[in-house]
Amino acid sequence: MAKDCNRSCRLGKVGGEAVLEGVMMRCGDRYSIASRKEDGSITVSNHSYTSIRKRNKFFNLPIIRGVVALVESFKLSFKVLTISAEAIGVDLDEPETKFEKWMQEKFGDKLFNIIMGVAGFLGVLLAVGLFFMLPTLATKGIDALLGLVGGTLGVFKTLCEGVIRIGIFVCYILLVSLMPDIRRTFEYHGAEHKSIACYESGEELTPENAKKYTRLHPRCGTSFIFVMLILSVLVFSLPFVPWDNIWLRYAIKLPLMPIICGLGFEFIAYAGKHDNLLTRILSAPGLWMQRVTTREPDEKQLEIAIVALKSSMPDEFPQSEVDAIIEASKPAVEAPAEDGETPEA
Repeated sequence: MAKDCNRSCRLGKVGGEAVLEGVMMRCGDRYSIASRKEDGSITVSNHSYTSIRKRNKFFNLPIIRGVVALVESFKLSFKVLTISAEAIGVDLDEPETKFEKWMQEKFGDKLFNIIMGVAGFLGVLLAVGLFFMLPTLATKGIDALLGLVGGTLGVFKTLCEGVIRIGIFVCYILLVSLMPDIRRTFEYHGAEHKSIACYESGEELTPENAKKYTRLHPRCGTSFIFVMLILSVLVFSLPFVPWDNIWLRYAIKLPLMPIICGLGFEFIAYAGKHDNLLTRILSAPGLWMQRVTTREPDEKQLEIAIVALKSSMPDEFPQSEVDAIIEASKPAVEAPAEDGETPEA
């Protein structure tokens, strides 16, 4: 009974994400980033981050908190990627071209933030084009050729639109998963899930134990996206989202996106703490997709995830446990050879 209570208290307590050659774990107002350097040693940095949802009750209201959480998640992701890149020795500031030198002179230390901002804006444009506009245009084209059933309201058109949107998302993930760097990040994603599953079970956190657990987790961002895709089919089928005017449809769909996001967040939060028929059915597509967005990690990657998790929860795991793992990861220093002796090969 105590074990079940302990497990229920652990569910949803910690979350994270994969970063460059490492993992970020977050618990409450603290997040920790553990990364593996080229020499095999582990570096850890601890930070604090208080959500606006804790500072203002309005932003913690149902539905609204989902939108706030998504925005804060994007903001934090940009920050932890920068930290992880610096931790493993990626030079973010060294100019290589005349244009980069000009940018450095004009903007100084703000250069990386500007680049990330532009990249984020272009990413949003690409996402809007691929997942928001293209499915609707494709559905209109199919309707013109085949004459989909549904009239102005177009339930079947909305279903077709949703299927196309899901198909685009799946194809996109499958394509990027072919890239070696992305595949390795997916391995750290799997390490993150396995270590959290091991922690939530109450078992001792070791790479050997974590390896036994599933790399699929209902609170994953992949599952969140699939829940939003499913909810969008239901919401966009409502009578006030017409098909006769495509631009009016876009205009109405846009303000509905935060509502869909908020509903998706509430479901994911619920699914992370409850296991029943409804949560299993609605979580199934996202869990299936996690077979692509996560890969089986090795024990060294699991070790990184465990270090990040323990570092983010100092009240449960003493610093000495983290220090011991970090110390053991440091490369051995060979003793200098004495005069007249030849070092062993």
